[in-house]
Formats: sequence, structure tokens, C-alpha cells
Amino acid sequence: MEAKDKLFVALDVEGGDEALRLVTTLSGYTRRFKVGSQLFTAAGPDVVRKIVAAGAQVFLDLKFHDIPTTVAAAAAEATRLGVFMFNLHAAGGREMIVRAVESASEAAMKSGQEPPLVLGVTVLTSTDSRTLQETGIARSVEEQVLGLARLSAEAGLNGVVASPREARLIRASIDQPGFVIVTPGIRPTEASKDDQKRVMTPLEAIRAGADYLVVGRPITAASDPISAVQQIISEIEGSLA
Repeated sequence: MEAKDKLFVALDVEGGDEALRLVTTLSGYTRRFKVGSQLFTAAGPDVVRKIVAAGAQVFLDLKFHDIPTTVAAAAAEATRLGVFMFNLHAAGGREMIVRAVESASEAAMKSGQEPPLVLGVTVLTSTDSRTLQETGIARSVEEQVLGLARLSAEAGLNGVVASPREARLIRASIDQPGFVIVTPGIRPTEASKDDQKRVMTPLEAIRAGADYLVVGRPITAASDPISAVQQIISEIEGSLA
């Protein structure tokens, strides 16, 4: 996999026009983009269709978490949008996960397309041990991440979303060929951490075992987004050397 294919640019912007401008601007440097709650709420599924139609690959980051029937239906709709991958909260439990995977596979088969990667969200990169305690979880961040990662693998997910700081632990714990680790909380050297607590640089994250990196504000808020993407890809290339 080329270095540029390991990067997903998070289109956490206010509207579809701005998102599509970024896709056009950056398409010569990366073809992978993340659509999250902000953009999806502002522009709806049509913006996903437009990004896919432009030849890009989409990570639909809506973190589904509901009763199994509802999540299964959402998984089918995400698949029909033609996304490269989407996620759900692994904390929703085994039945919810299994139903979602089955639903995505069935929808892909009916439409004659490749099924998307389905990922389990472990612990958000803005979460620390105090946040877990506030929500009644006594385990440490590392224990919670590993527990949900194992559940994700056992229930048939293609991989997980986790902080880069837990990527090495997940790699050591899960011996499943092709198991994907997607890491947000990536900050290039010298960049601000913003509201992220468990972060790494692109080079550190790839060396720790991450397959894909998600980077938003260091690119989208940069005065020169192209230069920002090039810097990150250069750091990824350094980790692959």
C-alpha cells in the first residue's frame, strides 16, 4: 500500500460545498476521505454519493450504536452508499455487531459490489481514565480497548478504530490476518493536540501498527491544505522506509 493510501482526510467542515472543494483540491494527493457526524448532519447522504462519484473512497464515521435491528438497517444503507468502510460502537455488543456485518454483506451481494470494511470503535481518543470512570467503567483505557477489540474480532468485524497509543497492544493481542487498525488522534510534528488526549505523530502511529490514519484539523484548518497533506504523507513514507 502506498503511503498516500494510508491517509484519510477528515472532512469535518460545515457543509457539502466546502467538503467537495477540499476533495477536489486534495484529490491529486490522496483519494481517501472521512465523512463524520458534522458533515453528514449538514449535507446528508448525498455528499457521500458525490464524493464516491468523484472517484474517492469514503470512511463513513457515524459510529452506529442502537438496537441490533436499527444498526443492521443503517449498515445496509451505508453499504448502498458505496463507502469503503464504516464503523459502529463495539460497546453495542455481539448481537448488534453480528447483525450489522451480516446486513452489510447481504446489501453488498444484492447490489453486486464489494462489501465495505466494518470497524468497531473501541475508546474515543478524547477519552481518558477519568472519563471511563464517569460512565461507570472501572477498567483502564488499555483494558477497555483490548476487551472491545477482542470482541470486535470474535464477532466478525474487519478491524477497529483506536488511539494510536493502543495500536501495538491490539496487534500483539489479536492474531487475525487482515485485521485493520484505524487511528484518529494523529497530529503531525509541532501540531496542536486540540481536544485529543491520546495522540501520536504519523510516523509513530504507523510504526505502532496502524493501517490507516485519520487527520482532520491539521489539514482542513491549514492555510495550505496541500502542503499539510504532503507533510503527513512524507512522515508516513518515513515510517515505511
